Amino acid sequence: MKNNKRWFYIAMPVFFLWFFGQIDKLGISVIQTNPQFLSDLGLTGENANGKIGFLTFIFFVAYALSNFFWGFFIDKYGARLTAIIGVLIWSVTMIMGGLSTTYGMFMLTRIVLGIGEGMMIPVCGKFIANWFHKNEIGRAQSSWVSGNYAGPALGAIFISAIIASFTWHATFFLLAAANLLIIIPMIIFLMRNNPEEHPGMSKEEVDYIKTTDISEDKEQKNFTQDFRYWIVWFGMVMASFLFFGISIWLPTYLSQAKSFNVEMMTAITSLSWLFALAFVLGCGYLADKTKRPSLIATILFISCAVMLSIATTSGVAIVSGLALGIAMGTMGGVFHLSNLFIVKYSTKETAGRAAGLMGFTNIFGGFATYVMGWMRDISGGSFTSSIVLLIVFASLGFIAYLFTLKTEANQVRQLKKESHVA
Repeated sequence: MKNNKRWFYIAMPVFFLWFFGQIDKLGISVIQTNPQFLSDLGLTGENANGKIGFLTFIFFVAYALSNFFWGFFIDKYGARLTAIIGVLIWSVTMIMGGLSTTYGMFMLTRIVLGIGEGMMIPVCGKFIANWFHKNEIGRAQSSWVSGNYAGPALGAIFISAIIASFTWHATFFLLAAANLLIIIPMIIFLMRNNPEEHPGMSKEEVDYIKTTDISEDKEQKNFTQDFRYWIVWFGMVMASFLFFGISIWLPTYLSQAKSFNVEMMTAITSLSWLFALAFVLGCGYLADKTKRPSLIATILFISCAVMLSIATTSGVAIVSGLALGIAMGTMGGVFHLSNLFIVKYSTKETAGRAAGLMGFTNIFGGFATYVMGWMRDISGGSFTSSIVLLIVFASLGFIAYLFTLKTEANQVRQLKKESHVA
């Protein structure tokens, strides 16, 4: 660990930041299958699915819009202070969520939760840009993005167990306690904005990290002028719609459309998040190894379309459930690659803003949850039309990334030539 303390001081805390943050954010997908929760908040009867989907939609509106604010705030005041403020905000809203007695009150807590959690993507993008060597970006990103999926994987089991043992309210209180007692101390005692500010860092390690000051692209433009950034942005729109549309409705799909019991629903939901984690780890390794992240993203989008097609055509319930889970997992890989592109196409000074703009795409994920709920209401509870819509979005993502492959292939060939000359 002598010259690898950056993995302890930065990678570990941001892993847990996302681990608990994602449970707070996406645990609603399991909670909304609980009859008592639906009854307490009046989420029954006509148009109930649309109202359920709207809870996640309004969260992501606040989440996406706040990314703009947080991006500038981070670049001016630093990632560490921003992280502390964000976690405090969402801890309070989790407590208020557990105390909610009406749909309107609960919806308000989801809006404020979205504002608090909106800092997560730009904060982590800033930390990674400041603390890691350019050749470690893929692995560094996967170390915290892993928490993005490990959290909900274990969270599905945790939430189901807490609801079964106590009530749905208890899940919110326990998650708030985890934020205050685990995440806040980690940020305060382990993290700093820059490696040279940390008393535990050696000069050798700081010097190694600082070689990232030399851009890999000697003629790097402002990220907003790079067409590749906007293709990634469009890909994130598609991926957000797909990922959150599937993840929020997956437990309901399994329990209502496929008639799985609570135990089987929880198991497949948890496994689906583990699929996403596996894609994150695999894509992080392959991106660093092959230098072809755009090609990998292209393959992931077409694989998602294939899995969705299997899910909607298979007559075997377990096959449909697992196919939908794998489809969700492929988009986890796309998210990871997109965060890698954020760092690649921006500078240390603009990483927060680049990530904030990319984070705005999450609003389309929230839109997906509402649209899918609305489509269920008008189709008598069927998921078929919603899944067909997801196939269309996966195909659009595939087409968009095709336009990046030639440039990427040329860059790889040039790097090989330079390495042979050297």
